[in-house]
This record gives sequence, C-alpha cells and structure tokens, in this order.
Amino acid sequence: MNNIKIKQIGLTESHLVVGLFNQYRIFYNQFSDIGMAKAFIDERLQHNESIIFLAIDEDTEKPAGFTQLYPKFSSAKLSKNWILNDLYVDEVYRKQGIGEKLIKTAMEFSKTTGATFIQLETAVDNYTAQQLYENIGFEKQGNDEEFFLYKMALNS
Repeated sequence: MNNIKIKQIGLTESHLVVGLFNQYRIFYNQFSDIGMAKAFIDERLQHNESIIFLAIDEDTEKPAGFTQLYPKFSSAKLSKNWILNDLYVDEVYRKQGIGEKLIKTAMEFSKTTGATFIQLETAVDNYTAQQLYENIGFEKQGNDEEFFLYKMALNS
C-alpha cells in the first residue's frame, strides 16, 4: 500500500480535490466541468458549508481520494449531525483501504463535533460501496429507486 495521509483541507487547498471531485461527478453520470467543480468546492469551503478530507499519496504527493461532509441539523434533538455526501477514490488507488480510512476519519471528526450519527446514500447498483459501508457498520435504512440510505449511530 502506498504511504497515504488523510488531512482536512481548506479553501487554499481546494485545487487538490477538484480533479477528484470532477471524476466523482462523472462516476454519477454528470458532465465533466473542472471550472464548475472548482467553483462549487470553493463556495462550499468559503461559506463553511462542508468539510473535506483528502487522501494524499505522500510518495508522489498525488491526491488519491476524498470525502465531503455536509452538516445536518435536528431542531427537535438540538443537534448537528453529518451527511457523508461524497466519497471517491481514484481508480489507481482502489482496493487499498483508502475509502475505509476516509470514512473512519469522517466518523472521528463527526464524534468530535458531538454528532450522534452520520449518514450517507449510495446508488442501488454500487455494490462495492454497499459492502464497504456495511462492513464498517453502517445500517441500511431504506431506499428509493436509485439510492440506498445508510446510517450509523456514533458513541459520543
């Protein structure tokens, strides 16, 4: 396995994730547009609307994968939880445990913010992701025709 480091990035490092974010969008059948991808990422980070963790190959300094979290608020429970909205690992780096490492980093971050759960969705035909999420401990909540919803309670 390559020497992979996970780090949270801010606005000044957004350029590191843009290519991966664009590839993530293509994976979900969206058109490629690096300019729009950069503008979207920059806006999320500039307005503190998301948290991005980046996996970097320390040997090559190449971005290997990322995950992006969005806050989810509960008025009734007076809490802030997290939606793990995006997870993508470059094809060259797949099957090396990077996706799991990114998810576990997101889970630890969520715990430090007092979150009681983290949730995500994945396409009903993305069997590799489903297996990963279930192996980590996410529980399937339900689905619509296109996506499964997964949720994991966090021990604060």
